[in-house]
Amino acid sequence: MNLNLTATQQHTYDAIVIGSGISGGWAAKELCEKGLKVLMLERGKPVEHPNYPTATKDPWQLAYAGRLTRDDRERCPIQSRHYSYRGDNKFYYINDLENPYNEIKRYDWIRGDIVGGRSLLWARMTYRLSDLDFEANAKEGIGVDWPVRYKDIAPWYDYVERFIGVSGNRDGIPHLPDGIFQPPMEMNCAELDFKDKLKKKFPDRHLIISRIANLTAPVKGRGVCQFRNQCHRGCPYGAYFSTNASTLPAAFETGNLTLRPHSLVNRILFDEQKGVATGVELIDTETNEVIEYYSKLIFLNASTIASAFVLLNSTSSRFPNGLGNDSDQIGRNIMDHHKGSGANAVVEGFEDQYYFGNRPTGVYIPRFQNIGNNKVGYLRGYGLQGGAGREGWGSLTMQSLIGTELKNAAQTPGHWNIGLGGFGECLPYTDNRVTLNTDVKDKWGRNTLNMDVSFRENEQRMNKDMAVTAAEMLEAVGYKNVNPYESISFPGNANHEMGSARMGRDPKTSVLNGFNQMHNVKNVFITDGSFMTSSGYVNPSLTYMAFTARAANYAVDELKKGNL
Repeated sequence: MNLNLTATQQHTYDAIVIGSGISGGWAAKELCEKGLKVLMLERGKPVEHPNYPTATKDPWQLAYAGRLTRDDRERCPIQSRHYSYRGDNKFYYINDLENPYNEIKRYDWIRGDIVGGRSLLWARMTYRLSDLDFEANAKEGIGVDWPVRYKDIAPWYDYVERFIGVSGNRDGIPHLPDGIFQPPMEMNCAELDFKDKLKKKFPDRHLIISRIANLTAPVKGRGVCQFRNQCHRGCPYGAYFSTNASTLPAAFETGNLTLRPHSLVNRILFDEQKGVATGVELIDTETNEVIEYYSKLIFLNASTIASAFVLLNSTSSRFPNGLGNDSDQIGRNIMDHHKGSGANAVVEGFEDQYYFGNRPTGVYIPRFQNIGNNKVGYLRGYGLQGGAGREGWGSLTMQSLIGTELKNAAQTPGHWNIGLGGFGECLPYTDNRVTLNTDVKDKWGRNTLNMDVSFRENEQRMNKDMAVTAAEMLEAVGYKNVNPYESISFPGNANHEMGSARMGRDPKTSVLNGFNQMHNVKNVFITDGSFMTSSGYVNPSLTYMAFTARAANYAVDELKKGNL
């Protein structure tokens, strides 16, 4: 009996954080810094900063020159659908054959399988939502109303930006709020030309340098961006924000964090008499051992789809359809940004100019449709990401040059090109959902998921408009060979999945309150993309971080008051 009590005590913490990605890292940091003993559970393998396996390798040092092999694609048929899965970072991604799911409709579930999760793989675009986003559902009668407004989150955006380091410019655009920025990266000559001409032709459309979580000034323990543009391999300089380089070191510095990799969380344990969650059940992916850990507080940050699985798989007499699922909203309202349409063109002139290094980001045109009196044939809007550059030696691979002629041509930059591609908002649809699949099991014998998510007419109309307006702008400023292209991505491929446990004011129609706390299980908080009530049009990671910091602050206060 004493041995059992000791074992239980050794497996008990003040808080458990499930997942080590962008939001999980922030949850661990905040809870540890507030004095809680925290266990972080990560299904993937360890990756320690700054020891990223291929970060400093030259192309000729990479197997198969950094290309994917047939075996890589066969092992990861889903991950292979995404541009970011490459031969030089393939070990960061999940094995699809071991982790199947059923696509009722095609869904590109792109997943990391490492400590740090997709914080090592994100594109680092760092934008704030505004009240244009927080008020949209209420004004249009779509979904449910956000239980917060911009003023509630603005101080937490400030707090997060100061810590992670965001380079950018204060542009004064009301629906893209300015933040706490380091010096911006510079546009090149062709982009500056486009910016000036665009302002004259379209005063309501703003070309800005991307706001990006790459340092242009050092912060504690991290160096500045080297303009290598190898971010997808991991940054040994710590120059972009990741869990590994930023929030994990801060959490470990407190002495309050225990990190357990290879820990696949199966379900959250629930005490029906007390009405609270008591811990988690996990499977050790190396030994297949089933283990339980216990805590007073749980932060679920496994990523939107994985978090939905954990909740749906956590059944009991009180919650037969999944933990805290009285509203029947868990797994519903899945959103992702749609992409795939835009335009490119040739920029004449500037043949005597070039640019320095490989800037790891581009330029951005924030949303301009459906703002003010500018109404178009769909709801919400999109932003355009892109940039300009000169053709390099790669364009010569299909030509028949040899010898000196080839060498000379390879050393001469080609013409300037510019391109714009859209990322658009997806509305929350109740029947865009994932459900538990008890027939198909994964490698560890767990249930899997059915994916039934699609873009609808509103998204399709918006996606077509991306190509039209991108081409319209490039033509209007006088660029040549304007080439619009139109193709809509499949859900999941933008890597911005959200909405599976939305927040709201009414427990009958939502899963979480305005502090990311489950309505029906008060000691469980969800701060990954699951909580999003609408998707907005901007990259959402900064919003996840701000809500996580705010929720952690609230949770610890509630814990101290004895309310959890």
